[in-house]
Amino acid sequence: MARISKRTIRWTTQGGEPRTSEKYEASFHDRVGNRHRRLFSLKKDAQRWLDEQTAGLVTGQWADPRAGRESVRAYGERWLRRQVLAVNTASTYGTVLSNHILPTLGAMRMDAVNRADVQSLVKEWEASSAPSTVAARYSILAIMLRAAVKDRVIPATPCVDITLPKTASKAALVPISTDTVVALRDELPERYRAFATIAAGTGMRRGEILGLTLDRIAFDFGTIRIDRQLARSSRADHPVWGPPKTESSTRTIPIADVVVEAIGRHVRDFGHHESGLLFTTDVGAFIGTSTLHGAWQRAAKRVGTDATPHDLRHYFASVQIRGGLSIKVLQALLGHKSAVETWDTYGHLMGDEDDRSRAVIDMALGGGPRPSAAATPTSGDGRARRRPTDESKTLPQ
Repeated sequence: MARISKRTIRWTTQGGEPRTSEKYEASFHDRVGNRHRRLFSLKKDAQRWLDEQTAGLVTGQWADPRAGRESVRAYGERWLRRQVLAVNTASTYGTVLSNHILPTLGAMRMDAVNRADVQSLVKEWEASSAPSTVAARYSILAIMLRAAVKDRVIPATPCVDITLPKTASKAALVPISTDTVVALRDELPERYRAFATIAAGTGMRRGEILGLTLDRIAFDFGTIRIDRQLARSSRADHPVWGPPKTESSTRTIPIADVVVEAIGRHVRDFGHHESGLLFTTDVGAFIGTSTLHGAWQRAAKRVGTDATPHDLRHYFASVQIRGGLSIKVLQALLGHKSAVETWDTYGHLMGDEDDRSRAVIDMALGGGPRPSAAATPTSGDGRARRRPTDESKTLPQ
């Protein structure tokens, strides 16, 4: 029940003189029966507030005003603790929250954060970070504030019509050359060289390779089973595995002899972790992304390239395309969700398809061999007709 009642407020001044004033108390009960009330000097203000609260109750958007008094820091830390995330994703969320959101918004009340505050924070990020980085940070902030709405901490998210910096159009991918791959591999410390060969020879992602264990390698069949990747761990000698990047990333891929030989040499020269982990440091700790990044950067500088470990995955794809592998098969090898993703990334590398199309027509209509009458049935007017098929037989795919 909602109501407005007139109340007389009495108090005493510092000089001991009694005073009174008339106030309007607006009150209502929420869905669980708790009473909420607030005093106003003007009746119209009391009515406006009461209308807002009851409208929120009716539409399901009401949030307890007392809940909104919680600081952004307190809510953010509480929100992060209850998230069910992959290890690496949880680490990223924690870093963004601690280093890029809470320093600016942490001391504010949740119900005090408005659209202008969010836009100002985005502008602050833009001054020192790439557009893609800004977008990633904003995404995490928006997710947290949407959760606050669902938790009835705030009635609505302030992340509305926020202007993000524009990202430059992606340039067409240009794969690195085989000479560059070989040079990078040879400049890496010997303990990391098999990583380069596996990446360039299989297209596996960095985390998939760093988390590779011997029991996932079928040497007799020449395959690798990819069903997990290395995740971050608080202990360097205690690797933690997480699921692959996506569901479609779980796959079994063939490996060439050159990859098998590189793995064999690596195991012979450096052994493996008791967990079966293939890549470790010289003290037996697993190789994290920062460790690999440092070694890679030094090697790339000596070679004179800005290529990253992920460029080895692109190299693998480009070699397969030049060899005539179909986009659909390449999709499966790379663990892409769909062939569209593979085509959007690598389709421009299939430049010789235009020449191949011309050659097919020249062969059929030009001076090349033509299909025989037996191969191409015709009707009485000379038009090609369909050859009857035995539907009981399976057609070739």
